[in-house]
Amino acid sequence: MHGTARLAHPFRLAPVILLSLSAVTVSAFTHAQSPEASDWGFHGGDVFGGRYSSLDQIDRENVSKLEVAWTYRTGELGEGFASAGKLTFEATPVLAFGNLYLQTGTSIIVALDPETGKERWRHDARIDRSVRYGEATSRGVTVWEDPSPGKQQGPCTRRVFAGTLDARLLALDAITGKPCTDFGVNGAVDLTQGLRIRDRGDYSVTSPPAVFNGVVIIGSAIGDNRATDLERGTIRAYDAITGAQRWAFDPLPDSPEHPAAGEWRIEQARATGGANAWAVMSVDPDNGLVFVPTGSASPDFYGGKRLGDNRFASSLLALDAMTGKLAWHQQLVHHDLWDYDLGAQPVLVEMDRRGAPFSGVIQATKTGMLFVFDRETGRPLVPIAERRVPKSTVPGEQISPTQPFSALPALAEQRPLVEDDAWGITFWDRGKCRDLIRRHRNEGVFTPPDTRGTIMWPSALGGVSWNGIAYDPRRQRVTAAVNHLPMVVTLIPPAEVEKQRTSGELTRSEFAEQRGAPYAMRREALLSPWGLPCTAPPWGTLATVDLRENRIAWQVPLGSTRNLTPWFVPERDFGTPNMGGPIITAGDLVFVGGTMDRYVRAFDLETGRELWKHALPAGGQATPMTYRARERQYVVISAGGHGPLGVPRGDYVVAFALPRSQ
Repeated sequence: MHGTARLAHPFRLAPVILLSLSAVTVSAFTHAQSPEASDWGFHGGDVFGGRYSSLDQIDRENVSKLEVAWTYRTGELGEGFASAGKLTFEATPVLAFGNLYLQTGTSIIVALDPETGKERWRHDARIDRSVRYGEATSRGVTVWEDPSPGKQQGPCTRRVFAGTLDARLLALDAITGKPCTDFGVNGAVDLTQGLRIRDRGDYSVTSPPAVFNGVVIIGSAIGDNRATDLERGTIRAYDAITGAQRWAFDPLPDSPEHPAAGEWRIEQARATGGANAWAVMSVDPDNGLVFVPTGSASPDFYGGKRLGDNRFASSLLALDAMTGKLAWHQQLVHHDLWDYDLGAQPVLVEMDRRGAPFSGVIQATKTGMLFVFDRETGRPLVPIAERRVPKSTVPGEQISPTQPFSALPALAEQRPLVEDDAWGITFWDRGKCRDLIRRHRNEGVFTPPDTRGTIMWPSALGGVSWNGIAYDPRRQRVTAAVNHLPMVVTLIPPAEVEKQRTSGELTRSEFAEQRGAPYAMRREALLSPWGLPCTAPPWGTLATVDLRENRIAWQVPLGSTRNLTPWFVPERDFGTPNMGGPIITAGDLVFVGGTMDRYVRAFDLETGRELWKHALPAGGQATPMTYRARERQYVVISAGGHGPLGVPRGDYVVAFALPRSQ
């Protein structure tokens, strides 16, 4: 489904959860800059999603001199918004046509001056703020220019495409912010049309769409674990000019003719939901393919109503971008029972392995594994082994006996969590953690949910989630921000949900009814009485894998315990759970935010040494980006905090640059 685990603040004892329009004058320095020619024209930097920039004005020698160049405030702090407790600001801005474009968690789209941060236009999609949405975020927008020969420059020749929390696809004029009235109905397409919508507020769009050859391709975010028969994760494509639907592909079969039908019981598949594409997609222009990561079938933690491997859920799909026809697929979690959605954007790379060049696609997973496939055929370029995994003891459940494991080194632990792993700041809380580990089931990654309570390590938070990976094409290395926070999932009788929820004894827990299944679900982080994780730090890391040498080149803690621990515990660089990915620049730097201590940081790409950090006015739970404006390089990050993670919220976009004298 959506895939962002609703956590309690992992370092607190708090409850767990987890139009105004104006014309603008475009600056000359980027007047003709299309997304393809931009320094950062797409969510992932370029159409391939590698989050790599060739800019090198900021480098290892001068990064310590970075200072705030400008700050913009969106004004969106959740006032009058029923889902304010879930509100996040995960947007990565994109640069094109002389503007920076971004979107708030409440579907407000803005264009900014890249040099000053001054607002140029603002479009409020005017979602119903009284609705309780399953998610309350946006990771950004997509920009596009009509390449039709001889087409005169005019309104909506350049467009901004964005999805909304109330499931609309918008098309706006990139220069004025006005709706493109020739697109859909007055500039919008209602994405709920033609679908089975169970709960309107739980069907949304939170990631920017993909665009290829005049076709806009979009998925959906579906609220987790409400029932077995959730909304279906149909992927659809629309004409970029008219908004007319061009094709649709449902990962779940509804007839014997569906390519996955042979591995499902069709009646079960028809009654199942999810398998949706809530993450960012990538496009291969050479082969005309769009790469789509999908989530698990519904519900996440019980599969007795959806027997089999559940293809094409929790899979990487390669679809023909013009027709929606399946080119190939690779399922990376069979019969998903762990909310191990593929949340990371697929990254398209050119590299060599064992002396042979190839065009590949890299998919990171919440289990902390990296899979590499031939872009055109889907053939694994790094070996994958099917290994046996623990069995289920839950009546009616039929777990897959094996799961795929990549030959590349895992970024998160795969082994069982045992009593000797218990950690604490005193003998007392370490003993409490030891008791918790002893009490629950864990036999390593893919230990199935249980009525006794199962420790998930990695948890649904990751490993690597939507924050994804960055790829250094020079060194052929992958860098990722990784989570190491264990969680406990317990299957409970549905009749117990309200009783346990209101007992006052489980204030750290999240509950989900999983209606239609014989079990509901309770979930919480595995924390000590002090509110600290029961496993030894680091609880979040930044790691780099060398693909040529098949090794982890370096791994360092990401984040400190600043303002997060009891008063008697000094600040330490223990790493924290993170939501926000890294970027890499030709200045041999890695920039990353995402941590709970509210810093944005720069690391040496070669060694992993921290070279710079700057406190943000709110949590930086977003992936940064970088660009050049009038020969000055900027690094920009959204700092809006994260309601579910318990990080203080804000409404800031902060840009950094070297002093003008540099």
